[in-house]
Amino acid sequence: MKTTIDQVAKHLGQEVTIGAWLANKRSSGKIAFLQLRDGTGFIQGVVVKAEVAEETFNLAKSITQETSLFVTGTVVEDTRSPFGYELQVKEIEVIHQAVDFPITPKEHGTEFLMDNRHLWLRSKKQHAIIKIRNEIIRATYQFFSENGYIKVDPPILTGSAAEGTTELFHTQYFEEEAYLSQSGQLYMEAAAMAFGKVFSFGPTFRAEKSKTRRHLIEFWMIEPEMAFMDHEESLQVQENYVSYLAQSVLTNCQLELKTLERDVTKLEKIKAPFPRITYDKAIDLLKEKGFDDIEWGEDFGSPHETAIAESFDQPVFITHYPADIKAFYMKPDPDRPEVVLCADLIAPEGYGEVIGGSQRIDDLELMKKRYEEHQLTSDAYKWYLELRQYGSVPHSGFGLGLERTVAWLSGVEHVRETIPFPRLLNRLYP
Repeated sequence: MKTTIDQVAKHLGQEVTIGAWLANKRSSGKIAFLQLRDGTGFIQGVVVKAEVAEETFNLAKSITQETSLFVTGTVVEDTRSPFGYELQVKEIEVIHQAVDFPITPKEHGTEFLMDNRHLWLRSKKQHAIIKIRNEIIRATYQFFSENGYIKVDPPILTGSAAEGTTELFHTQYFEEEAYLSQSGQLYMEAAAMAFGKVFSFGPTFRAEKSKTRRHLIEFWMIEPEMAFMDHEESLQVQENYVSYLAQSVLTNCQLELKTLERDVTKLEKIKAPFPRITYDKAIDLLKEKGFDDIEWGEDFGSPHETAIAESFDQPVFITHYPADIKAFYMKPDPDRPEVVLCADLIAPEGYGEVIGGSQRIDDLELMKKRYEEHQLTSDAYKWYLELRQYGSVPHSGFGLGLERTVAWLSGVEHVRETIPFPRLLNRLYP
């Protein structure tokens, strides 16, 4: 019976055949241990010399790393294994023998591993990270579906910028100038006016020459937009969503978290509601922590976000930033127009901002004024202005960066490991 590693528990005591690759092996005189992977998981195959044909045992001792195989054996319980099962091997059929696989069990430098990213993905750690990424994506679709949202896909090629053109990739769109999208948000606002509650999930691009562990050139964003929803209601959606992601990973990725040696007690604390502080109080907090040079009106960098997060054991919202350092579409606080109804969600453990969101301006005249202040061309943004002209309503939205969230929940230091093929300032290969 042919099966996969993630399904062997259903075949306890039965003989099965698994298509797999040899990840690693070790052997003594009378027994060989084969570390097998098939894409769904990892399992140990045990080959006992006295219980198999001589040629099978010799093959088990000679096959090379990453050789592809059909392995037939009996599924048995193994309490010493993190997976809980192993395979008592009876037969081995080589499909293709790999020679001189470049990534060996020894230590390799980061640049070497990145040059071989197409092969590094096969390792147990990378497998665990991408499985957690997949769980976050699955849970995202489930959360928004259960809460009445529909998925809408904004364009990747756009004729305007969501937050200014300084960090955009330019391209020629026949006779027009176009950009790779840095956010689908403006288009999602249009979708919210049609469908009420929507979300998008897709790639975004920032031509930002940053080399920090939190930045990628190409990354994926989840961007919900909600009609008839104010800032406070949006914050509740955000904290419920992030809590849902954390609990889904805890429930469905136990083996992967163990592989990564993640401290799950930190994830267990991620439950709504989250603490909130205003930008004003954040400034005061930073000064108390020794950041004497930070002044009101300045944006926060990574050291500032980390210092703020250290005061909390959960993610923390920083709300009501100065209008001058935030995007043109954010709604001013009616009681204090110099700040806007916005929030950044800062993850603990130094992972920084994972969500940015705000209530959007819904007043036509105020948006016209913002257009003038930011010198937005009327042609490129005409359609966005019209959203305030035809049945405008209070509405809010946010964007969650997938890779930063994967890094945080999995405990990985650098976002380059949280996406299958990262695009960095100095890397477009493989």
